Amino acid sequence: MSRKPVPAQAGDRARLEVLFDKPQLLGRLFGEYDRNLISIESRLGVYISARGNRLIIEGQAEATARARDVLTGLYNRIVQGQDIDSGAVDAVIAMSDQPTLDGIVRADMSQPPAVMIRTRKKTIVPRSATQIRYMEALGRDDIVFALGPAGTGKTYLAVAQAVQQLIQGSVDRLILSRPAVEAGERLGFLPGDMKEKVDPYLRPLYDALYDMLPTEQVERRITSGEIEIAPIAFMRGRTLSDAFIILDEAQNTTPAQMKMFLTRFGMNSRMVVCGDPRQIDLPDIGKSGLADAVTRLEGVKGISMVRFGAADVVRHPVVGRIVEAYEGKDE
Repeated sequence: MSRKPVPAQAGDRARLEVLFDKPQLLGRLFGEYDRNLISIESRLGVYISARGNRLIIEGQAEATARARDVLTGLYNRIVQGQDIDSGAVDAVIAMSDQPTLDGIVRADMSQPPAVMIRTRKKTIVPRSATQIRYMEALGRDDIVFALGPAGTGKTYLAVAQAVQQLIQGSVDRLILSRPAVEAGERLGFLPGDMKEKVDPYLRPLYDALYDMLPTEQVERRITSGEIEIAPIAFMRGRTLSDAFIILDEAQNTTPAQMKMFLTRFGMNSRMVVCGDPRQIDLPDIGKSGLADAVTRLEGVKGISMVRFGAADVVRHPVVGRIVEAYEGKDE
């Protein structure tokens, strides 16, 4: 493998060698046409060359150390049987400047990451430092508020944790809900029965479920009632025990709806409330149930608040830059 070196900025230069003990895995580490290495080079300003099962990294001292950690972290994932894609590469690069990479880069590659979620179809590890805190809270706290922009994994990780607990038998059912509020449009009359009317609003929850479980299992569990997907209005008057309950797009609830939803919490249950306080689609944006709940419940025992930012976006890197641009303009 040989490519033109990426020029590094002036500063202390370094040259590091990384030795991998399973050469047969390096093709997956490099990616098709070395795209993973090219991404690391361009993002960190280093030059990477391969000699058998050795990688040589050259560039500024700090950048080469980060590149080494990124390559080690990605290699560890492959050793543990996980797939890596461009999103995983971008996420580990972004995390490489965090004070700790616990759960991402580990010296003992025979051990799994410190924080992970296992479902029928995939094993999920954190892609940002905030995701580490979020996944820890999901496994620890009774009620978790996940606040921040789209693309940070709030709902996806909550569904993953819910599916894991359902598989393990920690809960008997999953209840996934969101308010049926149009995102700035007026959709008018929707034909069909109740399920067909509300399904368009709940599609992101279905998408996450199908990513965690085989299609036939999702359909079977929905039919049996183990998985329930419904608008928030359907929660009134119920007590939800032995359940993992997720409220998505919570910024579009009213204070009354939020109070009603939170007080559905029953014995042996977990609840996750996901939303972006900056993306309110209510007619009166000053009356968001999410903002009201955060103000009232901050610091209450058993309830944790996890706040994501633009740096935590794990979609295409340009999405993070878009979020930053909009947040800067709003401020």
